[in-house]
Amino acid sequence: MSEVILWLRDESRLTESRTPLLPQGARELIEAGMTVVVERSRKRVFADEAYEQAGCRMVPAGSWVDAPAEAVILGLKELPKTPRLLRHKHIFFAHAFKEQNGWADLLSRFVEGGGEVLDIEYMVDEAGRRVVAFGYWAGYMGAALALMQWYDRQSGYGPADQGFGGGRPILDDGLAPFENAAALDARILSRNKTGVKPKVLVIGAGGRSGKGARDLFRRHGIEVTGWGRAETAKLDRAALLSHDIVVNCVYVSEKIEPFIRPEDLEKDRTLKVISDVSCDPYGEYNPLPLYTAPTSWDKPYLTLGHNGSAVDLIAIDNLPSLLPREASVEFAGLLLPYLKTLPKRHQDPVWQASELAFHKACQALEQACSHI
Repeated sequence: MSEVILWLRDESRLTESRTPLLPQGARELIEAGMTVVVERSRKRVFADEAYEQAGCRMVPAGSWVDAPAEAVILGLKELPKTPRLLRHKHIFFAHAFKEQNGWADLLSRFVEGGGEVLDIEYMVDEAGRRVVAFGYWAGYMGAALALMQWYDRQSGYGPADQGFGGGRPILDDGLAPFENAAALDARILSRNKTGVKPKVLVIGAGGRSGKGARDLFRRHGIEVTGWGRAETAKLDRAALLSHDIVVNCVYVSEKIEPFIRPEDLEKDRTLKVISDVSCDPYGEYNPLPLYTAPTSWDKPYLTLGHNGSAVDLIAIDNLPSLLPREASVEFAGLLLPYLKTLPKRHQDPVWQASELAFHKACQALEQACSHI
């Protein structure tokens, strides 16, 4: 087996404390003959000491830019703006292969620098199914935030000029990671002042995110209507708008008919809260063309509409980071078997699929540049 240097970077996003590699997983990779380098981090949910004890070589945060050329850089979210040229092979969620906002600039950094992206989103098996994802906890957390917001609106919290009675919804105070799922449950229960339960629709109910969303609602005694491909192929918007909460968990890889359009918010409807777990507002594939940028931990929702017909939209693009320990354990467990095959990745169809997706995206970039 040829030696592979796997370099776990510190995330540049301040609100990102998840990790794609657990200390125990790092130990297993080292025992398999790989070199594992870990950047120190003040945010990561697992302490630096745990990686040191696993036998990892510890280095300062951000030092991946000077890593040996053969090092494979492992992360989750976006890279910093510098250096301009990217010469390494990176494993992370690039959010660039569907021509999202900034895709051309990011890919050009790799093309010009000689690097490569092995995008986790495009790690698929021979049937085209994703093999590694944070989906379950994304859906779980997206449902939790929607439920808390709906409970607060049901209690009358919110500006009077939007049809509410005053007081602050809990999401107005911003978000911070929960210690665990039990702490999240306690917070949800504290918001149910009226005892009334919402009518809930989960779109994409059969996937990982959909299962997480359904489990959260059922954990709190709420029945869920689940839609899949059949329902979205023949959309009944009147039925959709008749729910109190809609949670979108659909993974979209092509342009489809929007689930909710801006003009739908002007109609008579029951809908009060939308949680867009899939959260991909930048390209033409967005099935909820109601917003143009994600919401944030500081401002978790947008209020759309007026005069008592407001709809709150939650669209946070790193929802699992709010339950970082549970999310990391699940995700790292799914990814580890593929990290073990990195030395022979050209024989692994999952890595081959990710590599092919990168080259197709580069071809699209070349064609786009040729038309300028």
